[in-house]
Amino acid sequence: MALPELIEIVPLDKPVRAEITVPGSKSITNRALILAALADGEVTLTGALWSEDTQIMVECLQKLGFEIRVENDPEEYCNRTITVKGLGGKIPNAGTIDKPLELFVGNAGTAARFLSAFVCLGHGVYRLSGVPRMHERPQAALFQALRELGYHVESENGNDKLPVKIFGRDAVSASQNAGEKIRDGDTPSVPKKCRVSIEESSQFASALLLCAKVGNWKVEVVGENAEESPYVAMTLKLMEAFPKNGGTFQIEPDASSGSYYWAANFLQLSTFALNGDISVKHWPNYQCQCDEGFPNYLNLPEIVSRLRDLGDSILTAFILAPFSERPVIFSDLGRIRIQESDRMEAMFEGLIHSGFAPLSGVAPSQNNPGDYKPFVLPADNSLKIGGSPISNNPKNLIDPRDDHRIAMCFAILGLKVPGIKIKNPACVKKTFPNFFQKLAAQPPHGLGATILDAKSGRKLTHEELFAD
Repeated sequence: MALPELIEIVPLDKPVRAEITVPGSKSITNRALILAALADGEVTLTGALWSEDTQIMVECLQKLGFEIRVENDPEEYCNRTITVKGLGGKIPNAGTIDKPLELFVGNAGTAARFLSAFVCLGHGVYRLSGVPRMHERPQAALFQALRELGYHVESENGNDKLPVKIFGRDAVSASQNAGEKIRDGDTPSVPKKCRVSIEESSQFASALLLCAKVGNWKVEVVGENAEESPYVAMTLKLMEAFPKNGGTFQIEPDASSGSYYWAANFLQLSTFALNGDISVKHWPNYQCQCDEGFPNYLNLPEIVSRLRDLGDSILTAFILAPFSERPVIFSDLGRIRIQESDRMEAMFEGLIHSGFAPLSGVAPSQNNPGDYKPFVLPADNSLKIGGSPISNNPKNLIDPRDDHRIAMCFAILGLKVPGIKIKNPACVKKTFPNFFQKLAAQPPHGLGATILDAKSGRKLTHEELFAD
């Protein structure tokens, strides 16, 4: 049974005590799958996320010829134990100029970017494509870096975005003279060099770094926050810790996904005082994920930066800001506008539809606390939120724009604000297919929330709440 097209979240009517397990990190899982395929020997990934994005990565690697075994995880339904037979940088399957090997990446940015670099290590021609939104997302900085390394990259629409054909080593380029080849041979002793900007996405750098040793590439990372980018740091830490000659690697729970339950606890404490306690089991503390520090941001500071403070969980902080003691400015949001959706615009719209108004540039006086107007600062990609009253007639209809994180944020807000309805809730399958099941499961393994089919008003069953 599938999730309905429109659901309604019913606010909690009593405090909850729960300890929630969340699936493994998507960011770590998809990096680990690439590293496992590059390893010399068999690697077993435990606690690996099993969702749309990671299934796409597994399916692409299998299509490239890798032997992969997937087994259930007894503790978390949406995790798997995944065993990959690494081939030391060899890619078994390849296509030709006339018939490239097709790889469909959906809307998975990690799969699109990581595989673009990875297939350069192959000996043929590959074509990567995805859903329409993925074809809109930036790729130019990565493609340019691959060209600097000597690989031929053909964007079909001439815009340096997907769909794209990538010619690996020893592949004959259609744009070269007959018989001439693009190759890096058997990996020459002199490293190839490239520069890559992470202004639009740190995944460009991660894609190159994951394959750099096998490809004998020297990668220079440039752009805003290049030396401190948390996701580039994650990649480097994983590369250092990964069992390169085979072995076992444990995937951490996803901190971004866990942020929703810390937020749920914050919202229930603002409703029921100190009578509830929601926590996340096995919270990561290895300083690998930039959202590990989210619990430290529950009492929001005056300014929260997407570059400096939080990753994807900054969206979770958006829904807490209206309950903060002071207005909060969220800054450096340019990158979230070119992800699965324009997340800044989607959150802005969703807050208004939930009955909240992002603030004007001037805080209201005590004599007129409700004097707020919607306000967005596109020039510096900032959003100011906080203290706004609930409207007397909010729409309460949330369109997540097929973005898993938008849907999950407003589902959590719905545990406090009445009437929140979410379109296309199944989009959470991208990273957290059983998210709504955990909201509805009885404590201590869930929050005991009631979730309705918004059209009929019927309470949804456990089976109906799984996103597939």
